[in-house]
Amino acid sequence: MKDWRTDPTFEMCREVMGGADLALFSGGPFDVRAAVASILPEPPQGLDLDAVPWGNFPHGHDVRKAVSLLRAGGEPVADAAGVLWGLCADDSRAAAALAVPFLIPLAINAHHPHRTAALAVLSGPARARHHGVASREEFLLHRNDPRRHAPDTHDDYGYEVTGYPAGWSVAAARAAITTATTTLLPLLRDSDPTVRVDAAYVLATAADPAHTIRTALANGFTTEGDVMVRAALLLATAEITRAHPHPPTVTWLRERWHDRAEAPEARLSAAVGWLCLTDQSAPEELRRTVDTLADVERAHAMEALPWMSAASGTNEPGLLRCRRCMLHPEEPDPEEVFWDSLF
Repeated sequence: MKDWRTDPTFEMCREVMGGADLALFSGGPFDVRAAVASILPEPPQGLDLDAVPWGNFPHGHDVRKAVSLLRAGGEPVADAAGVLWGLCADDSRAAAALAVPFLIPLAINAHHPHRTAALAVLSGPARARHHGVASREEFLLHRNDPRRHAPDTHDDYGYEVTGYPAGWSVAAARAAITTATTTLLPLLRDSDPTVRVDAAYVLATAADPAHTIRTALANGFTTEGDVMVRAALLLATAEITRAHPHPPTVTWLRERWHDRAEAPEARLSAAVGWLCLTDQSAPEELRRTVDTLADVERAHAMEALPWMSAASGTNEPGLLRCRRCMLHPEEPDPEEVFWDSLF
């Protein structure tokens, strides 16, 4: 294994960590945004793995191998998808972001044997520092907002464990997903509920200034019969609304958690989403609703939602972590209790 301190693929990371101006590297060979932008105009089915500068980004060759295995449709798919998922979980997304344009054609191909695996890992690079995050301030948050940040900063994301600017990875992945919006939207009507859930998770990371995706999510909710997919559509709607504010949607989400005829999973997702879209104090009715419905059994069932599984911590499912962080911050963090018990 190469030493990252001398590996030339970490050249930019080392220089930036040493005080070099990040803007000096913008648009250059180590800018994954530029690398992704250069291949997006190519026909998705004809993307050439060998034409991409994988070696310019940390773990790039590992990602290239994983993408090649997924595209080939062979085994071991779990190992290939695990490489991409693991890099995102470990806060090292640059090369994984470069893989997104290659994963999209697999995800939209109903006949590809690794379609669901590709879709499941597709949006990982488009979210930074979200594992274990469950507070109102951070959950469902897109920090990469060009209206608030200069294009050559790290957009409030900071740096990945490798020293790579996390905002660049996120921006590159989101750009690729945004470009594919038209081809991804039909997945919200797929016959497989898992595909519909994961499609909502992916689409929630796209830029949506015209509210096209938000409208599709809301329209899908009106006809969706699967309880967990309904919950996913509400969380996706809240996430994309956080990136593109839309006051009527905030009101609509409030109505959803307030609706006693709605499924508990959907009411809980709407409550969490609404809390993340407003700085109002949580109404007593919402507190009672969440405390009543968010039991351990339901929390474990809702780990099927990628938002909740990402928010989970040690011995604490994502839903319960959201409930504690958003409504009961005075309660001890089970993860801290666990680690304290070891010493």
